[in-house]
Amino acid sequence: MAITKEAVIEKLKTVRGPDLEGDIVGLGMVSDIFIADAKVFFSITVPAARAQELEPLREAAERAVKSMPGVAGAVVALTAEKKGGGMEARVPPRPAAPQPRPAPAQAPAARPAAPQGHGPSGHREGKRGVPGIDAIIAVASGKGGVGKSTTAANLALGLSANGLRVGVLDADIYGPSMPRLLGIRGRPQSVDGKVLKPMENYGLKVMSMGFLVDEETPMIWRGPMVMSALTQMLREVDWGPLDILVVDMPPGTGDAQLTMAQSVPLAGAVIVSTPQDLALIDARKGLNMFRKVDVPLLGIVENMSYFVAPDTGKRYDIFGHGGARNEAERLGVTFLGEVPIEMTIRETSDVGAPVVVSAPDGAMAKVYRDIAGKVWERLQEERGRAVAAPAIVFE
Repeated sequence: MAITKEAVIEKLKTVRGPDLEGDIVGLGMVSDIFIADAKVFFSITVPAARAQELEPLREAAERAVKSMPGVAGAVVALTAEKKGGGMEARVPPRPAAPQPRPAPAQAPAARPAAPQGHGPSGHREGKRGVPGIDAIIAVASGKGGVGKSTTAANLALGLSANGLRVGVLDADIYGPSMPRLLGIRGRPQSVDGKVLKPMENYGLKVMSMGFLVDEETPMIWRGPMVMSALTQMLREVDWGPLDILVVDMPPGTGDAQLTMAQSVPLAGAVIVSTPQDLALIDARKGLNMFRKVDVPLLGIVENMSYFVAPDTGKRYDIFGHGGARNEAERLGVTFLGEVPIEMTIRETSDVGAPVVVSAPDGAMAKVYRDIAGKVWERLQEERGRAVAAPAIVFE
C-alpha cells in the first residue's frame, strides 16, 4: 500500500500537545513531509525553551505515523524556529514557576579544587596509555538518534581505507551497535584466560558488549559496573598494534561519558550532530564536556544534513541545513563535513556492510573517507601542539 503525504498529514491531525489549542498540523508545527522507501521523514517546530518538555509530543507523532499501514519507519525530530518566527505565539510558554526563597547564608566555600585532569601544580596528569594503541579518539553526541554509531563505523572504515591500522571500541554499554553495523557474530576468545582477542571484520579489530550478551538482553547496570566493563574491554583486550582506536561513546554527557573522558588517554573527540537547532544545543554540551577535561576537539560532523530525492533530484532540507557548520565556525572548531540522508547508508548499515566497504567507489564512501582524512590531519595538528616539557636530569 502506497503511503501519501496527505494520509500522513491526516494522521498527524490526531496529535495534540498537553496544552495546545489545536493539533500540530493546524498549528503549523509540521515541516515538509518526505517519504522514501516506506519511511517517513519530517520535523516538528517548537519553542527552544520547551524542547525537553515537548519530547513526548515528538514521540506521539512518531508512534502515530508508525502505526499507519505500509509505514516501515519514521524519522521525526524537534527543531526550533528562528527568532521572530512566531512559534511562541502558537505554542505558549509554561507559566513561570514560583521563585524559591533565598537560601540562608552559608559558610565560606572551601578552597577550589585543581582543574579536572590537572595536578596540584596545574600540570596535566598523564593518563595510562593502552599497550599497542598509538592514539584513541572518541566519537560522541550530545543526544541519541543522530547517527553517531553509523558515523563511527564508517569513520573507522574510512581511516582503514586511508591505510591506517584501526580498531573500534563500542563503549555504548546500554545500546551496543557495532556487532550489527560491522556484521560480526560470535563470542571473543581468550588468549590466556585473562585477555580477550578482539573480533575482526573488514580489517578492523572490534570489541563490544554486544559480543558478550545476547542482543535482546537489557543492561540494567549502575555506573560503577559500566565503568568496570569499559575498563576491561579497553585494557584487557589484545588490541595489538593499532594506529588509532575509535571509541563509539554512549550518547549524552552523563557519568559514564565523563568518567570515560577523564580516565582514557583520548587524543581527541569528534562530535556528531544533526542540523537542527535543538540537536546543536545538546552537541554543545558534548563539546563543553570534552573541553572541561582537556580533550582536544577534532571537529564536528553534520549528519542527516539534507536529502536528494533519487527520482527527481530535488533537494530537501528536512531538518534544516548548515547548523553544525555555523556552530563550528562560532566555536572555532573544525567542520569535518556533512553526511546527507541517503538510503544506501541505512540499508548497508542494517545488513552489516557499511557503505565505505560495500560501495567503496561511491559518493557516500568518499564523504566518509574525506571526513576520516580531516580527522587524521587534525589529530596530527593536535599532536604537534602537545610538545612534551624537557626532562631535568640531575647528575
